[in-house]
Amino acid sequence: MPMAADTSLRKNSPVEGGAFIAVVGPSGAGKDTLMNFAREALAGRKGVFFVRRVITRPVDGAAEDHTPSTFEEFDRNARDGQFAFHWDAHGLKYGLPSDIDDRIRAGECAVCNGSRAVLQGLSERYANFLVVSITASPQVLVSRLALRGRESTAEIRERLERSAGLQTQWPGAVVVDNSGSVEAAGNELVAAIQKMVVVP
Repeated sequence: MPMAADTSLRKNSPVEGGAFIAVVGPSGAGKDTLMNFAREALAGRKGVFFVRRVITRPVDGAAEDHTPSTFEEFDRNARDGQFAFHWDAHGLKYGLPSDIDDRIRAGECAVCNGSRAVLQGLSERYANFLVVSITASPQVLVSRLALRGRESTAEIRERLERSAGLQTQWPGAVVVDNSGSVEAAGNELVAAIQKMVVVP
């Protein structure tokens, strides 16, 4: 299903000062793995931080590290202006904490697990905006998704077909091929992030 982004919070955009990096990619591309690599590599680096999203699903250890929320809590926080940006996708709600805008205005660079269908909205909110697209060969994607054991072969094919419909390349995106070693692709992601950091 298409993702629906909230547009009510853009009246004060664009947020300037630092930068916002959206890391996107299809299931199986290893986006979370590379983000964890970059988080460790840049630990202690001034001027860069990784956004912890609020999501209406429990923490299960299999997906990204996030702040869990009930739907009622999420809607209440959205009404109270607790999110810098939020959207719905696949029956879940995703929110970015409002304090990230203060940090970006102070010159910091935010790195966030993104969703390809809401890039337009994010680009309108953040003046200095970069997309890093994590990719992998079709064979690698199928292999990784099969190893998870969550879906049948038919379901995996359907997932990849849906993903292919969102593959339109964002202008100026940095593309990182994660078909090979995590270290090689991780270092590419780290390099892309460092180029956006303005704090010495």
